[in-house]
Parts: sequence; structure tokens; C-alpha cells
Amino acid sequence: QVQLLESGGGLAQAGGSLRLSCTASGSFFSVNDMAWYRQAPGKQRELVARITGTGGANYAESVKERFTISRDNAKNTVYLQMNSLKPEDTAVFYCYANIEVLLGNSRRYWGQGTPVTVSS
Repeated sequence: QVQLLESGGGLAQAGGSLRLSCTASGSFFSVNDMAWYRQAPGKQRELVARITGTGGANYAESVKERFTISRDNAKNTVYLQMNSLKPEDTAVFYCYANIEVLLGNSRRYWGQGTPVTVSS
């Protein structure tokens, strides 16, 4: 069974930094796109950053120049380095991965969510 296990959330002060990690575990052929989404209280879930299997990345405008997504393909892990945090970054962050469970058969998976709280 494929699982996405997240870690690294918590409390930070405005201007501070946090690093999120998410590792895909289980039996599968390969991991394709990986991404981080977030959902603030009372708001819809939104894409924060996405990275392809070859390292191409794109970001939400609100986090450009502050957040960096990266991945370690050998470890099936994606990271989100968050710098210059703002109170409006407070949200539950979710890891997403498109995983090829069998050759030619891909499925979408979500992590359980890790909360990030930024105090002013």
C-alpha cells in the first residue's frame, strides 16, 4: 500500500523558516509529479508548489522568492523550504504525489496534512 508520510510542520514566528518533508513509501514503479498544497481555515485547498520528476518547478505567486520545492528521487522524498514566513502562510500543508503503481498505471495520493502556524 502506498503512503505519503509528512513531517516538519509546526510553529514559527513571522520572518522565520520551516522545512517540510514528504516521503512516498510502499510498492510502486516510480514517482512522477510531487507537490505541496495548503488549506487555510475557511479557504479552499490551493497549490503552493509543484515539481516534476526531472526537477522542473512552479510556484504560487504568493510564495515565489520565499519557498523552494526540491526532491530526492533516490529517497522518493519531496521537500518544501519555507523562508520569510508570514502569518498568512498559516495553514495545513498537504503533500501530493502522482505515483505509477504499475507500469502505465498512475494514481494520485495525498498525505495526511501537517499544520503550519506563523505568529506575528
